[in-house]
Amino acid sequence: MNRSAPILSLTLALGLLAGGARAAAPATATAQLVNGTGASIGSVLLTEGPGGVLIELEATGLTPGWHGVHLHETGVCAADGFKSAGGHMGHHEGVGHGLLSPNGPEAGDLPNLYSTDGTAHVQLFSDKVTLDPAKAGPGRLLIRDGAVIIHAAKDDQLTAPIGGAGARVACGVLKLN
Repeated sequence: MNRSAPILSLTLALGLLAGGARAAAPATATAQLVNGTGASIGSVLLTEGPGGVLIELEATGLTPGWHGVHLHETGVCAADGFKSAGGHMGHHEGVGHGLLSPNGPEAGDLPNLYSTDGTAHVQLFSDKVTLDPAKAGPGRLLIRDGAVIIHAAKDDQLTAPIGGAGARVACGVLKLN
């Protein structure tokens, strides 16, 4: 009688169970940031979490100070001052602009970033967007397309349409992975 056959079968079964128990990798999206001349100045990584999306942004070549950051509805970063990226994700009648708006925020509204020396390394979080179609619904906009925009100045998080954040100085087209 071959005693190794049951042990081998048990080992294979446990291996299959362990492999099947692994959690699927979270959904991600990336963007390469460019400035107004089209030069690459950084990157963005969006990672789906249980309650929203973590946004990791790195950039160089910014002016020191505060900068508004938004998710925009169209994944185009043309040399038109990045107006081709359209408005904020989730902008529609009845929704206010900014994280402090009593009627907001729009899905694309994010916290500001601060740069002391022209570089930025920041993690932002939004519970208003998702990369996972199963999590989309009222209050969670599915990102299918879009862009990340960095503005020249601070967003006051209240005043429509962009909180006084000024010109669009960097843009990155989101690519779902």
